[in-house]
Amino acid sequence: MKSISKYSLIFAAACSLSAFAGNEDRVGSAGASHLLVNPWARGSAIGDAGVANINGLEAQYNNIAGLAFLDKTQIKFNYSNWMGNAGISLNSAGFAQRVGESNVIAVSIQSMNYGDVPITTVANPEGNIGYFSPRANIFNVGFAKKFSSSIYGGINFKVVTESIFNLKSNGIAVDAGIRYVTGEQNQIKFGIALKNVGPVMKFKGDGLANQVEYVSSGFIASLEQRSATFELPSLLSIGGSYDFIFSDASKLNLALAFQANSFSKDQYRLGLDYGMATEKVAFNVRGGFVYENGIFDAENRSNALTGPTAGFSVDALVGKNKSALGVEYCARFAGVFGIIHTLGVTISLK
Repeated sequence: MKSISKYSLIFAAACSLSAFAGNEDRVGSAGASHLLVNPWARGSAIGDAGVANINGLEAQYNNIAGLAFLDKTQIKFNYSNWMGNAGISLNSAGFAQRVGESNVIAVSIQSMNYGDVPITTVANPEGNIGYFSPRANIFNVGFAKKFSSSIYGGINFKVVTESIFNLKSNGIAVDAGIRYVTGEQNQIKFGIALKNVGPVMKFKGDGLANQVEYVSSGFIASLEQRSATFELPSLLSIGGSYDFIFSDASKLNLALAFQANSFSKDQYRLGLDYGMATEKVAFNVRGGFVYENGIFDAENRSNALTGPTAGFSVDALVGKNKSALGVEYCARFAGVFGIIHTLGVTISLK
């Protein structure tokens, strides 16, 4: 108990120091906001509080250090109807592989499709000249390493793109994280992650060009307007978790996290994950809540998500080598937009 109290005090002190990191005066001044969307179901179901306890490929979003806990090989596919009834689809897929005794690499991609939008111009304000599909993509390459029985670390590189039919923006970003594990049964975990650090981005393309005619010569030229640059939504997350182990087949994980956002309100996250297992099947039920200033004020809330999250997963052992086939689901509540459903499949090979 003394050990638990000591680490609890350290975690609380870290959260207190980080509480000054946010700057609400900069809210809305960053771009590439899809970097703040968790595409995976299991981590989202606990309110993204898994800075210290999410393992495997999903850790590429929460804390890349958790990738180092992968057994051998993992493949994931997830789909979300982002913002509920808004008609935005978010598809994600990834592959992770252990390389040697202590190293793990991962590759994943997230693609957000906003549907077909009518093309309109000054000459054709009614449209009827075709459609275009805005897209926002993230390509991730991650590496994690086990440094000791207690310390894990990792780094993740991102290529970020946003595009419409005549404009495009490209950028790069880096995530880094560490994980510390302790306790007689490794039930105490702490993690810290720095995310979305990179140079500014800007839009380029024919959409910023206008044709003009010189009066003196009659020549026609294209003048391209300069697009303003925008920063990435960088953030710092600090989290801790504790496993309440009831038996070899049953445990409850409590996860807490504080997220200091550079361009939005700071957030406090709480997650619960209860798991039961038999020889061939494991079942988990999850729930969480994300709190930020004004989250309960429906009229003045600055976040479309209202806070609660929930979900479950079922993993079954198949084949002679006891590989796992899992199905996962998460629900996030977005007020007037409805419920965001995330459904996915995980294949874990041993």
